[in-house]
Order: sequence, then C-alpha cells, then structure tokens
Amino acid sequence: MSEKLEGNLLVTGSNRGIGLELVKQLAERTGLDAHIYACCRAPEATGAEALRDLTTQYPGKITIIKLDMSDEDSISAAVQAVNEQIGAGGLNLLINNAAIIGPSTPGPLSATGKKDMMEVYETNVVGPFLIAKMFLPLLQRAAEMHSPEKDEGEKMSCRRSAIINISTLISSIAKCPETFAEAQMYPYRASKAALNMVTRCQSEDFKRHNILVTAIHPGWVRTGMGGGHAPLSPQESVHGMLTMMSSLSDKDSGMLLDWQGNTIPW
Repeated sequence: MSEKLEGNLLVTGSNRGIGLELVKQLAERTGLDAHIYACCRAPEATGAEALRDLTTQYPGKITIIKLDMSDEDSISAAVQAVNEQIGAGGLNLLINNAAIIGPSTPGPLSATGKKDMMEVYETNVVGPFLIAKMFLPLLQRAAEMHSPEKDEGEKMSCRRSAIINISTLISSIAKCPETFAEAQMYPYRASKAALNMVTRCQSEDFKRHNILVTAIHPGWVRTGMGGGHAPLSPQESVHGMLTMMSSLSDKDSGMLLDWQGNTIPW
C-alpha cells in the first residue's frame, strides 16, 4: 500500500543535493498537516540559499534547523529545538541523509590517512547513531499516537514512525568485487557498511516501539558528491525513494534497499 507521507518529517544535510531535493519534494507531496524540519550545518551561509528559498516558496511548511553531524552538542541543541516546536506531537520520519567523503574519489589506499577515516566515520556513523538515539523519545511518541489499523494492520511504516538511513551500493561487502575498481573510497565504504550495521541493530532494538528502521541506496546521483557523470538526477532519485518509502512496512525494517525498492545484499 502506498500513501502520502505525513506528520513531522526531518531531513539532515538538506542544503544541497539529495537532501535539498528531499525537502523540496516532501513539501510538494505532503498534506497541509505535514511539517518538514530541514537540518544543515550553516543555515545562514550562502550554501543554504536554495534551502532558504524553499521556506519562502512553501510558507509555514519548512523549518530550518542548525545541525552539525560531527558535534554532539549541536545534535542535542537540534533535538531540543525540534522538540520545542513539535510540542505534544511526535517525529514521524527521520531521514539521515548528511554524509561526507574523504579523500576525493577514487580515494585509493595511498591517498587515505587516519584523519580521513576518523572524520568520515564520525559524520557518517556516529552522527546518525546519536541522532536516532536522541530523537527516540519523539519517534516513540509518534508511534504511540498512530493507529496501526490505518496501515491495514502493519505495525511499522514511514507514516507512523521511521528512521531512514541513506546508505550506498558500495557499502555492500558482497558487491565489493564488482564496485571497488571504480571507487576505492575506503573511509566512505567502511563508514556506510558500519551505518548498515547500526541500521540493522536499531531495527531490532526499536521494533518493540513499532519504529521502522531501513537503509536506502539512492542510486548514483548527479550531485556534488556523485559527480556530473552519474546517470540519475536528484529529482529521479528522490521521487523513487519517496514513492518507495511510502510503501515500506514491517517486512522492510532492517533491510538495505535501493531507490526502487530492490534488496541489496550486505
């Protein structure tokens, strides 16, 4: 079953690329009762101008929240800011999209140092882990407010309470022999493989609260990170992901799926 996403929705890394397009399409596709919390590191900087324009285009629909994924105090402050605005409501959908790469593609072993490994891991793994942990009370509140009968008996859905971790095909250990030559990217690959494990663990931990946790590969997308030769536009990728998210249910929790809903092996 596919329905519109609704309620309180939060996207990290929302000032550009996939994150910006997620905010844009969520604003277009959700109803009047939905509200989007768009998180980025520097809301007042020139790099967030397109995001600020969206708040003007969709007045009252989007709130920009300052959030640095590598800073625990910043995460805590963002959680507090969202909590104050939501009030008695809960958080229905948390999309952990923010991520970094290092060194630049193809990122061979010879160009990769300890600093690259640690910085990428901190943002791509520790950040999403802490955000899910700190937002858990709001996710629980949303899960408790939502009736599963609305979803034809399914206990979990992105309309009720869910965490979506944006992962990647190159996080797949099984597919590494197919993908390694084109992009070695040790820090990024390792961090996203670790994020997959966080996804799997939290899906087991949070299912007692009826909170869905799933990892999604958005495809190879033409963004600052994906490069100009990628086959997918941000519009195509996000349209596919949101369509797929609106249909996720119990059976999809703890999985790694691509933007079209196909299962990717670990």
